[in-house]
Amino acid sequence: LRLRPDPGLETYVDEAIGIVRAATAAGMPVVISFTVETDGRLPSGQSLADAIEQVDRETDGATAYFMINCAHPTHFVDVLDGPGPWHRIRGIRANASTMSHAELDNAEELDDGDPEDLAQRYVHIGTQLPDLAVLGGCCGTDHRHIASIADAWFARG
Repeated sequence: LRLRPDPGLETYVDEAIGIVRAATAAGMPVVISFTVETDGRLPSGQSLADAIEQVDRETDGATAYFMINCAHPTHFVDVLDGPGPWHRIRGIRANASTMSHAELDNAEELDDGDPEDLAQRYVHIGTQLPDLAVLGGCCGTDHRHIASIADAWFARG
């Protein structure tokens, strides 16, 4: 099992499976949050759908639910239009920036994007993922983004 500096941000299926197995053995509930690149795929190149399906298959569906993190919605929203186990995704922690991970790593300043635009993207994702329950932020987000997301989410009717 390869541990990352920020536990809970799984980027590879093998580490997600290891975490699920360890949590299950300890009698703990577990949520897996995958990081995706600008093409909506895991850094390994595996599709998000395949990753979720593989984790569920190899752990007997022990994961309570899945999340997507550390990517701007433009990086993965199109993926959600295709077939996949999207009912298993119940949380999003999106980046404020549309930059790739490599661009963010090399940036002189953190790109904080547009809080209102990000909030509207969450509302759209909510139409694709009706069971979405955990909304948060990752790189570049702050209280402005979270407030905008909450306001837009509760105003959607």
